[in-house]
Amino acid sequence: MKRRIKWLIAIVLILVLGLAVLRTLHARKLARLSAAAPAASAALELARNDVVTARTLDLTRTLNLSGGLKAVNTAVVKAKIAAELKSLTVREGDTVKAGQVIGQIDTTEADLRVQQAAQTAESSRAQLGIAQRALENNRALVAQGFISATGLETSVSNHAAAQASYEAAVAAVGLARKSVADARLVAPISGLISQRMVQPGERVPIDGRIVEIVDLSRIELEAAVAPEDVADVQVGQVARLRVDGLSDLVEATVARINPSTQAGTRSVMVYLALKPHPGLRQGLFAKGAVELQRKPALAVPVSTVRVDQPRPYVFTVENGRIVQRLVTLGVRGDALVDGQREASVEVTDGLADGAVVLRSTVGAVRADTAVSLAATAASAPAAIPSAASAAR
Repeated sequence: MKRRIKWLIAIVLILVLGLAVLRTLHARKLARLSAAAPAASAALELARNDVVTARTLDLTRTLNLSGGLKAVNTAVVKAKIAAELKSLTVREGDTVKAGQVIGQIDTTEADLRVQQAAQTAESSRAQLGIAQRALENNRALVAQGFISATGLETSVSNHAAAQASYEAAVAAVGLARKSVADARLVAPISGLISQRMVQPGERVPIDGRIVEIVDLSRIELEAAVAPEDVADVQVGQVARLRVDGLSDLVEATVARINPSTQAGTRSVMVYLALKPHPGLRQGLFAKGAVELQRKPALAVPVSTVRVDQPRPYVFTVENGRIVQRLVTLGVRGDALVDGQREASVEVTDGLADGAVVLRSTVGAVRADTAVSLAATAASAPAAIPSAASAAR
């Protein structure tokens, strides 16, 4: 009997606890539903930077370039004779003018060669005189019949040989004197000394590099362009470059296009002439974009186009709700959007001029979601277009 009572009491307690748990779960469900109801009815508020107005803009198609800067005119002063460097009056950074004497190579050996060549020329001149007198005497003897014509021919040949030897000796004197003149180091172009490879007292060989001169008045960018892009590059196109160490952009113009490709990469070298700037130096790295084409087009920022579906689409704001619109895209480029240059794309179909488009900063949203524009966003679109006028 007591055992039965205990079982009954246990069953009653279990039923009471079960009812209490069910009541608690029901109350929590009602609370969640009541909390979700006002949230579902609230509209998504958009800030000014969350929307952009599709407008007809000047869409600029560009090609990114990069490479090193190089002076158009450079020259390396080399030794024309092998001797000791006697003096060098310029160092890195010094300015030189074309024709300016910048150094001197020792001429001791060259002077001795001049003396040697001069003595040889004197000896050859004396031999020529002897051959000339012998020829005149033999001509007189032939006229008198004392010697045969064969003897005269021998005198003529000896005289010609002596004449050639003398002329060769005179030429050797000229070469020796030229070596003395070549000992003077002269700047071939105007510019700045960029390298000084030899110090006074060192012996330099023939064609030994002494100094390098760079003319910074004309600087070019050497950029490698892929074969599929080089067809769109034309001489005269304008580019804006950012050069290492310079805060301002530097304008450049396509000056030349190499007719041959580079071995291995098959790329084509394009040369852009930069406008003069005091901060430009040979060897600096520069990158930028060359303007290939500019045309007016209905364009939106690339970030507004979504591609997670088979066809690209954008989200527009129409009558206070989000509408998904499929779009057909054209060329890509840069455009001035709300005062800032952004990567943009042409929309050829599916969007009207003046449509309010959501940026990617909004994140994941669903079509037909109610939205409201914040007070700061009121200046972005002039008016929210209707669903009938948003599509073409």
